[in-house]
Amino acid sequence: MGRDTVDEIAEAWDRELPGVVGAELELGKRAARLAALLTAPAEVQLARLGLTKAEYDILAILRSTGEPYRLRPSVLAQRLALTSGGTSNVLRRLTTADLIERDADPSDARSSWVRLSARGVAVAEEAVRAASAAQAAALRDVAPGTARAAIDALREVLVALGDTVQP
Repeated sequence: MGRDTVDEIAEAWDRELPGVVGAELELGKRAARLAALLTAPAEVQLARLGLTKAEYDILAILRSTGEPYRLRPSVLAQRLALTSGGTSNVLRRLTTADLIERDADPSDARSSWVRLSARGVAVAEEAVRAASAAQAAALRDVAPGTARAAIDALREVLVALGDTVQP
């Protein structure tokens, strides 16, 4: 098995503070590097479409819900692990770009819905196709079995950390 950058980092820490850092460092660093290596090629394609990663994430989540392509802002924030303020800033930009619309909730005056506009549906679909193709190209040298094993192992870790779907 080959060595990666995290092996070198972990070995350095083991020399400097033996027994202090271990699996937590390796898992965290590898997850962060994996995310960066998969995000970078997707962001190139998103920039071509005039979208940031956060804008894309919101458009993609809304598009994945099916018609009428809407969710509450709090659900979007929870799924993206963003603060409500961060989510509001992104939603404001998407509204200005005519990619989403905000609807009041007639049954709850304190609540609202975020919904893809017709243009937002088209842009979301184009962005998902472009980002997915870029990430697939980045993973082209990873054996399908290796990718599946990594997916399953990361799911187990996330569930163990409490990142589960709430009913």
